Amino acid sequence: MTGRSFLRLIGCLALCLGVALANGSVTYPEIPTWYASLTKPAWTPPNWVFPLVWTVLYMMMGVSLWLLWDRAADTGARRTAITLFLLQLGLNAAWSPVFFGLHHPRAGLVIIVLLAAAIAATILAAWRTQRVAAWLLAPYLVWVVYAATLNAGIVTLNV
Repeated sequence: MTGRSFLRLIGCLALCLGVALANGSVTYPEIPTWYASLTKPAWTPPNWVFPLVWTVLYMMMGVSLWLLWDRAADTGARRTAITLFLLQLGLNAAWSPVFFGLHHPRAGLVIIVLLAAAIAATILAAWRTQRVAAWLLAPYLVWVVYAATLNAGIVTLNV
């Protein structure tokens, strides 16, 4: 790995983990207060699971972005995949402030459904140019779909 490639990897990880930290700073204070007061679906995992899973997923996302940026040929397909990646990352960054910060699970549900669609589109676009990058996003899509069911359950149970 060249110095330039290493710096790109660090930048991609820093971007994704920066979103994780920002989301965590909005989420964490709400866990023992507002979130604890909600009725949650039976399939909700213990609270300690979320930061562990999300940390791994954000790291995988960072590596995926790095593979697209550093290892894929500079083509229109690569540019599309990176653009979609950044779109899904923006939606990811919006969900916690809306759901936890604004206490708005319904709007959060809209965002997380759009996020799942954007991740799926990113995977399809990445598949055309860097298949390992696409595979690295697959667990993220599964987790976000699962999180969407939790979000929908919270909306339903707390009408």
